[in-house]
Amino acid sequence: MRTTLTLDDDLAESLSRTARLTGRSFKAVVNDVIRRGLAQGENPAAAEIKPFVVEPQACGLMPGIDPLRLNQLVDQFELEAFPLKQSRDGEIS
Repeated sequence: MRTTLTLDDDLAESLSRTARLTGRSFKAVVNDVIRRGLAQGENPAAAEIKPFVVEPQACGLMPGIDPLRLNQLVDQFELEAFPLKQSRDGEIS
């Protein structure tokens, strides 16, 4: 198929240089580059895909917090927030 294609100057120069260095025609180089680009878009090379790695870090509780008494801490926060919630809801406590 014959078509007209407008290339940026830097791309045209790079393709021409590749054609000169490899001894292939400009048309062959353009077709090869387009084929490789399209194939790479459909199936990216495994080397280009970086695996997702989770790096665990040791995290502890702040000093003074007993993990066995966390429910009591939650209850305390709820008791402190209760009057504020009641006043926002329009009820008088």
